[in-house]
Amino acid sequence: MPDTTLADLAREVRSKNAGPFWVTMEVFLRDAGGYRVAADETFLNERVIAGLYRVDEGSVRIFRIPSLNVVKISFPRPVGQGSVRDRDMHAGQHHVPLARLVVPAGRSTGPGGTP
Repeated sequence: MPDTTLADLAREVRSKNAGPFWVTMEVFLRDAGGYRVAADETFLNERVIAGLYRVDEGSVRIFRIPSLNVVKISFPRPVGQGSVRDRDMHAGQHHVPLARLVVPAGRSTGPGGTP
């Protein structure tokens, strides 16, 4: 059986510019169980994002919004939008490493304990 990823728990994982110098990503979880997994600071935190995106851990901002089952993550772009080295001007592909993040076995999303 394949690993469960954050994308499996979400309705949508997306990324976009938050101005020319920041990227923001949003994880819209399917239900409260998926939100509990994604919002768990022992699973998804600034250190994890820093490792995935090679940014300074201290620059990562994570916003957990339980009333909407949403986790929002922002960090500075590695290069300014539209600069010569910018490979994704709209930051539309930055969500992929986050979406592929594997949920550790044993993380419960519901009463049955299955993701």
